[in-house]
Amino acid sequence: MTNTMKPKLRVVDVRPFHDGGRPLLLLRDPLRLSDLTVVMPQALAPLLAMLDGSREVDELHAALLVRTGLDVPREIIHQLLEHLDNALLLDNERYAHSYQQAVQRYRTAPARDMALAGDGYPAEPDALRRLLDGYLAAAGQDGTSTVTGGTVVGLISPHIDYQRGGPTYAQVWQAAAAAVRAAELVIIFGTDHNGHRSLITPTRQNYATPYGILPTAREVVDAVATAIGEEAAFCEEINHRGEHSIELAAVWLHHMRGGEPCALVPILCGSFHQFIEDRRSPAEDSTLNAALETLRTATAGRRTLVVAAADLAHVGPAFGDPFPVDYVRYLRLQAADEMLLQTVLRVDAEAFYQMVAHEGNQRNICGLPPIYMTLRMLAEGSVGVLTGYARCPADAQNTSFVSICGVVFHNVSMLG
Repeated sequence: MTNTMKPKLRVVDVRPFHDGGRPLLLLRDPLRLSDLTVVMPQALAPLLAMLDGSREVDELHAALLVRTGLDVPREIIHQLLEHLDNALLLDNERYAHSYQQAVQRYRTAPARDMALAGDGYPAEPDALRRLLDGYLAAAGQDGTSTVTGGTVVGLISPHIDYQRGGPTYAQVWQAAAAAVRAAELVIIFGTDHNGHRSLITPTRQNYATPYGILPTAREVVDAVATAIGEEAAFCEEINHRGEHSIELAAVWLHHMRGGEPCALVPILCGSFHQFIEDRRSPAEDSTLNAALETLRTATAGRRTLVVAAADLAHVGPAFGDPFPVDYVRYLRLQAADEMLLQTVLRVDAEAFYQMVAHEGNQRNICGLPPIYMTLRMLAEGSVGVLTGYARCPADAQNTSFVSICGVVFHNVSMLG
């Protein structure tokens, strides 16, 4: 890499850690285009912010010296840039070529490969069946119950790992079991943890689980793509490849159907951060409105179940919070979640969004977009029933937590 090149860092996953008392940063590709990672001293973190494509190596050296007082040898900067390039963390031709190859492989594969099978859950069907049936048994029912008082039309399922969220998964999926088995079409809105450009990202690819293939309803996806434009719909489609949120719900869906497939519409939802920053409502966004209207039209007349694969708050040092969660904050977390869930149970999408926005999303509700989209999709007359709630530890010190819930929505104006 020459002095005349102007390197630009991609959006990457950066995680601080310590090794032998040395503060370090671990950088890796959130799209997993490369398995290589880069480890660097935390003292050089300001250099990463300067990699915006506007500076050559000599200018990076000078800017780092002026801004931080660090006189980093140019050779060290060269070495770091070389490592970043090898790990495909720089936005350049090498990365672009690898990205296009990955997109092509993803789109031409028979189905989306399971990202977590063999790690987050068993890859072998019988072992998976025993695991999930064990959660169902521990929940105290046999997996055949349903919510009474109307037709089940949707649910909120966690997307945390099964090890921590298993009981909450079991409670909500068994409560909706009859509707899950009867569904002709299931729309799953999942959190896109790596989304940066798109609010809505469907895929035409099928989803695989250890039980087989859940075929994507391509006619529905095509209708959404026509409504919002191919570029808007698929510019971040590759994010489906490694995103766990939809996968973890799809596995439970397939399990509760006894391995029988049904048509799926998998949609990743990008961040609502810009809406909150601009003090706007997602209800004003033409892309979201067009997608929702198209989904309603395309699914009319079919037994459709809408699923939000979503967690709630992420608080504590594990998520960049400077303050550990002590007992008082632990109780306040539940109280805040209870207030937020009241807007969910009455299926009030705007009130749900506004409550999170009023806080500036300081509690990191990563399920905000998929829950909002699910609430918008549900028909008038729908109400929610809370089936479970938990605060799951997120670090070894029990100072960080992720809160999760299960909700089943039923429409009292529809006959069961």
